[in-house]
Amino acid sequence: MTWHGPTFRISDGETINGAWCLVWWKPDFGDEYFPEALFVYADGRISRGGYEATDLAGLARLLASGKIALTRPDGSERNVPPSKWLARYPEPRTDESFLAEVADEISRLAGLPTTGERLREAVRGYRRDTTEPNRSLLRDAYLAVPAHRRVFVLGDMDLQDRPLRILVTGLGEPVDGDGPVATPEMHQGALDYFADVDASVERAEQERVVRYADTPVGAPQPPVVLSETVYPRGWPAELGTFALRNDYDAPFTYEGESYPTVVHGYWALFAADRADHDRIRAAASAREARELGGAASGRADWAGRRTAVMAALLRAKFAQHPRLAELLVATGEGSILYTGISDAPFWRDEGPRGGRNWTGRLLELIRSELLAAAPGRAG
Repeated sequence: MTWHGPTFRISDGETINGAWCLVWWKPDFGDEYFPEALFVYADGRISRGGYEATDLAGLARLLASGKIALTRPDGSERNVPPSKWLARYPEPRTDESFLAEVADEISRLAGLPTTGERLREAVRGYRRDTTEPNRSLLRDAYLAVPAHRRVFVLGDMDLQDRPLRILVTGLGEPVDGDGPVATPEMHQGALDYFADVDASVERAEQERVVRYADTPVGAPQPPVVLSETVYPRGWPAELGTFALRNDYDAPFTYEGESYPTVVHGYWALFAADRADHDRIRAAASAREARELGGAASGRADWAGRRTAVMAALLRAKFAQHPRLAELLVATGEGSILYTGISDAPFWRDEGPRGGRNWTGRLLELIRSELLAAAPGRAG
């Protein structure tokens, strides 16, 4: 079964994470089955499409009644393999194993251990102390994994889950009932397999630490949101993050020309005609400059130049206004989300709807440049 996501629902103002998969649904009228999305959520809620909320017990009843089927019923039967030990594909998915799979998906969404994760912990426990009680715990953890998913639980395309099947089989007993008799050497070979896996994981982790040695440690800082705000009575006397926005009045000079705001500079340089450039630069407000610029004929190569031009204008603004540079540095290491409705999606963040947030990203770059250039820091 393939799970899709992420998805979510809102309950009492809280976002509940979810996922969905396709099943077959038989309406009350007729005997034909139709594909339907089955949604499961971190709080245990299960629903068919957006209807008929239930839980695991309710889903079990729907499966037992035939209202929901895992495959489109067609009367065909899967051939039983001649030997479970020699079989190279998963066990058939049954209603019981699908319910276990759904329970696993709910645990994953809720941030709780899945049966696969509990199995790996049981393997570690048995390797630390190879006693019969620990092997019994390992067997229980293995059998708790949905039956049709067991061959995938180790992520090994060659051996599949055979090392596990060997370990959970008592000495002198045939593995899977029709396989080789478990011997001490087979058990040790399976233990060696897991030792090799752990050693490989440890080596990979050490390589990852070296490769990504410059990755910040600790909890990430919450993002800084630069919201678009209108101040009819003028900008507040006390500086805030609003001063980092492109429409804030912070006159600066760029390539010998003076601009009242970054918005003025951006749209003036967008204009292909010099007369339009000067008219935009002299606009009474950033809003007027944006409107004049949008109505002007733009440079033919603007799409390829605009990001570099914006970066240069922002650098000029903060280089010529040290107090604003301090304000930008004070935002720390968090991402900067430049929101609003006046700028194109290329420049702003639009949350789940998208937006490339290039203004925010350039502000993060310039913040880093200001930190790197600060006295006492290595160049």
